[in-house]
Amino acid sequence: MKFGVVCISDRCSAGVYEDKSGAAVKEMIRPSADEIIYRIVPDDKEQIAAVLTDLADNHQADIVLTTGGTGFAPRDVTPEATESVIERRTSGISEAIRAKSLEITPRAMLSRAVSGIRGRTLIINLPGSVKAVRESLEVVMPVFDHAVETMSGNTQSCGGNVTK
Repeated sequence: MKFGVVCISDRCSAGVYEDKSGAAVKEMIRPSADEIIYRIVPDDKEQIAAVLTDLADNHQADIVLTTGGTGFAPRDVTPEATESVIERRTSGISEAIRAKSLEITPRAMLSRAVSGIRGRTLIINLPGSVKAVRESLEVVMPVFDHAVETMSGNTQSCGGNVTK
C-alpha cells in the first residue's frame, strides 16, 4: 500500500518542534507500506486541503493519515480541510477511534476528527499526541487492506465472516 502521512502543526512546520506523532504513524504503518509520502504543513485550511488533494490525486496514495489539528483550538482546522476535499464520509472509522479513546479518557469526546474517501484514497484524521496516534491506529489498521481492496472495486470478500 501507498501511504501519505501529514503532520499538521504550525510549530512543526516552522521547525520549532520535532514531529513525533508523524514519526509514530510512519513507524506503525511501515510493515504494511510499499511507500510512505511524508509532509508537514501549518494549521491552514487551504494548505491542508492542497496537500490532501495532491496525495490523493497526483500521488494516488491508498491511505492518507493526518495527525494534529482536530481539537477545539482556533487554528484546529484539519476536519474542515478534510471535509472540503473528500467525496464520501467514512464516519464509522472516526466513531470507532473515538469509542476506543473514550475508554481511556473523557477528553476523546473533544475530537472533531473526520475520515472519508477521495477517489480511491481513504483519508483519516488522527489526534496530535503520540499516545493517541498509536491507540487510534491500533483500532483502524486491521481494516486497511479491506478498505483499499473495496475502494479499488473488488467487493468479492464483502459480507464474509470477519474476526478480530
